[in-house]
Amino acid sequence: MFTYRSKIPVSVATAFHWHEQPGALDRLIPPWENVQIEQRSNSIEPGSRVVLKMNLGGFPLRWVAEHTELEPNAYFHDRQISGPFAKWEHTHRFLPSDDGYCVLEDQVDYQIPGGSLGDRFGRSQVEKMLLQMFRYRHDTTTDDLIAHARYQERSHMKVAISGASGLVGSQLGPFLTTGGHEVLSISRSPGENTIQWDIKNQEIDTSKLEGLDAVVHLAGESVAARWTEQKKKAIVSSRVDGTRLLCESLAKLENKPKVLVCASAMGFYGDRGDEILSEGSPPGDGFLADVCQAWEEAAQPARDAGIRVVHARLGIVLSPKGGALAQMLTPFKLGVGGKIGSGKQWWSWISLDDVVGALHHVMMNEAVQGPVNLCAPKAVTNAEFTKTLGTVISRPTFLPVPEFAAKLALGEMADEMLLASCRMEPKVLEETEYHFRDPQLERCLRKLLGRQ
Repeated sequence: MFTYRSKIPVSVATAFHWHEQPGALDRLIPPWENVQIEQRSNSIEPGSRVVLKMNLGGFPLRWVAEHTELEPNAYFHDRQISGPFAKWEHTHRFLPSDDGYCVLEDQVDYQIPGGSLGDRFGRSQVEKMLLQMFRYRHDTTTDDLIAHARYQERSHMKVAISGASGLVGSQLGPFLTTGGHEVLSISRSPGENTIQWDIKNQEIDTSKLEGLDAVVHLAGESVAARWTEQKKKAIVSSRVDGTRLLCESLAKLENKPKVLVCASAMGFYGDRGDEILSEGSPPGDGFLADVCQAWEEAAQPARDAGIRVVHARLGIVLSPKGGALAQMLTPFKLGVGGKIGSGKQWWSWISLDDVVGALHHVMMNEAVQGPVNLCAPKAVTNAEFTKTLGTVISRPTFLPVPEFAAKLALGEMADEMLLASCRMEPKVLEETEYHFRDPQLERCLRKLLGRQ
């Protein structure tokens, strides 16, 4: 029997309600686990099921779980129908503490396949896995609930997200739904709760834009590839043309949203050496700097229409699910990772959870407008990042990637993304008292990779 317990500074009713929301499961899956939600009931009522697609030891596997019991504001129970365990019975309990807060308790009655032999050789590993998983789940639940509690006096909002299926959007949407907000996606493909658009033909379903309270614009062509002329055109068009279409459409609405949070990037500042860059710093030079300037300028129709516009200048978003960290993990785990070029270039990083939290913060905080640097309080050099990652995963980092090799492999993209130095500071976030979940790099990487 495994038990994990922690206190959450909200009421039992609030904690239980969070778990009832459809986005809760997305928020609770640890980022280091290779797990996808294949099917769900969006409910914890008895009889509802969840099917998870996972990979165990290189073999694909489906885990089918069914909710069997529920007592509101007290507990709910699920069991494995099929999956990796010989037995899995899981009870989530919500216990009132003396100070009026909630004690969250997860209790798992499990058996490992293989009988006594499996138990003898596998129990310690399973216990370690469960400890890491439930520690992550409790920390995430606590942080999410605290973030929502900060704005509990605000009415729930109707929010549309472009790029909702991307790295950031796939976590921002569930985070908002667990806070009681209604979320729609802006997408090329039709679907339920979807606002359809076509950037190439400059078309969007404006009828579904009416009555929104907020829009978070994250869509954009990936920049993580060699930049051919065709790739550059796609990068520019997806950002500039998409933003212009959205903002011109929002400006014409009878019931306009109160706020538009539009993604931008640290590329706005270009390669700036050791200079500390705040939101008031001028733009830099280069392809990305030009793209970011045009990207932000394309939101002018929304500003002119009286919509509060925030430009979220994203740093390097850390998650093993995608982006720079995901690409680095394989060579580093194989022991062939190392600094890039001199390693002296500054990397302004931020955890995915802090991106989600910061986007929520600037969306809800009416005092925030204009550019906002989304990065952790302390940037690190590439050499420091490399060393820290190696320490966390217990691998050597003595094989550097020479500057010429990076340029040979990736061309201009290497110059502007891997070798460029950008030392941002999150001045606006700090001045508006955003609470960072992951301010320190090593602790952040340990949390993301399940190495706590």
